[in-house]
Amino acid sequence: MSTAAGSVCICEKVIEGSKYYRPTRVLTGAKRSLTANSKPHSFRHSIPPSQVYRKASFWVMAATSESMTQVTVTGAGGRTGKIVLQKLLAQPEKFSARGLVRNTKSAEKLQGEGVPADRLYVGDIVNGTEELRKSLAGSDALVIATSAVPQIKPLSLLTVFWKKLLRQEGARPEFSFKEGQFPEQIDWLGQKAQIDAAREVGVKKVVLISSMGGTDKNHPLNKLGNGNILIWKRKAEEYLINSGGMKYTIIHPGGLIDEEGGKRELVLGVDDELLKNTSRSIPRADVAELTVQCLTLAEADNRSIDVITKPPGEGTPTTDYAALLTSLKEDCQYGAVAKPALSA
Repeated sequence: MSTAAGSVCICEKVIEGSKYYRPTRVLTGAKRSLTANSKPHSFRHSIPPSQVYRKASFWVMAATSESMTQVTVTGAGGRTGKIVLQKLLAQPEKFSARGLVRNTKSAEKLQGEGVPADRLYVGDIVNGTEELRKSLAGSDALVIATSAVPQIKPLSLLTVFWKKLLRQEGARPEFSFKEGQFPEQIDWLGQKAQIDAAREVGVKKVVLISSMGGTDKNHPLNKLGNGNILIWKRKAEEYLINSGGMKYTIIHPGGLIDEEGGKRELVLGVDDELLKNTSRSIPRADVAELTVQCLTLAEADNRSIDVITKPPGEGTPTTDYAALLTSLKEDCQYGAVAKPALSA
């Protein structure tokens, strides 16, 4: 006998070789017919009382949950996005992952680290190229790990060095962004293009890796290269929340560090409250693991959260992510931060 996924049936009576079935409950996705002894049968309840029968009961239960299998990771050439992609590829029984990178150099680097070439796409998220749509085609979920990256101005280091020699305080290096890779282009227009493309091709879930600090328009990160990076990130987050038709999880990590994951206890919060903590960092590997977990956990659906970790040796390393997410009853709020006017 075979049934569709999600059906629960009982064979109630057997009369002269014929079987009669009634549905005790039919779950999402179930079909209302099944096959027994290679013959099609429909669910029927009433039997003529004159018939003599023997009662035979059995249960047929099929799995009701469907794990998302196809995941696209954008920004897969970055330090955090790469770990997300690697974690997904390490679970072939659960995920079929692909990554989108900015250029062939990034793709070749990932291949050198074991990522199959056929799992990589090269495309420009800013302009929403055809490669972006190709990488998303057939995907159940999208992980957005793209971010503008500030670059130190080399000459500014000379000034910093000189002021330190003179014991002058407040010396800081200056930053800029590469042409075409400013926060407005990457963190707003680029993420908007990804969200639009995901919605167009039928993606069901988006996990966006952002950053803490977005509630403060005067945050130091906004001053790097005059890029207002956190403000543009925040705008993309609001766009995702209001886009409709897709579930989402927005993750605001604290300071990212390159240390081993799985060794610390994760701490969740909202609205940058965790920035008051003395320790407010988190390994990239832990952010990546939380991201992967959020792809399939119902507790992560339509949530916006901050996350850091306790220092090594404090607390117990987090393993139950459903319980972690359930423990946080609130979500980050939006609308309190002034948004810069669009220039494109």
